[in-house]
Amino acid sequence: MRALVLGGSGFLGRHVVTAMRARGMSVVIGSRHPSRHARDSSDVADGDEWRRARFERLLKAQDWLALVDGCDVVVNCVGILRQRPGESYAAIHHLAPSALACACRELGVRLVHVSALGLDARARSRFIRSKWLGEQGITASGAVWTLVRPSLLDGDGGYGARWIRALAAMPWHIVPSSERIAVLDVRDSAEAIATLSEEAPDAGCRIAELGGLDSFTMAQYLSVLRRARGMSPARCLTVAMPVARLASHLCDALHVSPFSFGHLELMQRDNVPAINALPAILGRAPRRIGVATTPIVAPEAVGRNVEAAG
Repeated sequence: MRALVLGGSGFLGRHVVTAMRARGMSVVIGSRHPSRHARDSSDVADGDEWRRARFERLLKAQDWLALVDGCDVVVNCVGILRQRPGESYAAIHHLAPSALACACRELGVRLVHVSALGLDARARSRFIRSKWLGEQGITASGAVWTLVRPSLLDGDGGYGARWIRALAAMPWHIVPSSERIAVLDVRDSAEAIATLSEEAPDAGCRIAELGGLDSFTMAQYLSVLRRARGMSPARCLTVAMPVARLASHLCDALHVSPFSFGHLELMQRDNVPAINALPAILGRAPRRIGVATTPIVAPEAVGRNVEAAG
């Protein structure tokens, strides 16, 4: 099976590529800078192919046809935390994925699109609204699609995960109030995406919400990470919402830290799956956050309890 992984050099994308290789799949990696990554031997495996994918230039279905051609499934892991010149939320999260879905329909290719939990059309954050619109464009395209909605991803190597680990190591934790977050290990998320990618086109459309075994407030999550490193409890200060909102806008304006207004909005309601599809897709219990153990594989059938859509 040949898979195109868009954003395959990013935090989640790298793990998806690894999971697909482990399943014997042939991987094509879509990246903004394929030549840069292809020169790095750690990013390359035998049989890998790299293709340039700049979403801001792929806004119509015909723009995608050559890139998708020859693949059995496309996995889209691309997203931007903040807008940059030439890269808008609308282009990266909405227009390009919608056009990609139309191209997949024309070519008869399944699209696995990584979205997020908690999207809402009424959100004030343009980040959240653009991702919601991207989902709407995909579901209206006529393609065979799978929407993957993970909660917050935990693991080594991610931009946000590095910041959270650094914050956890500090003696003071200054955090906004938050509802529950079903944090999950990025390796489990990647394995689930690789499994969903193997479904045949005639399996129909799916929505899979993914979360970890436990849910935490942000303060509790930091405490769990700290305890896993053998550190004593930190002092925690919860800041008032007006202060947190101002801080999020400053971080967005200055492009400092992964904390953003969109993330603040997501933290104000439970970021927990309505039905957690992760254990059924994996066929085992997910890894527990903050516990360095290898999960035991169970023989349950893969894919049960995945919410059918459409």
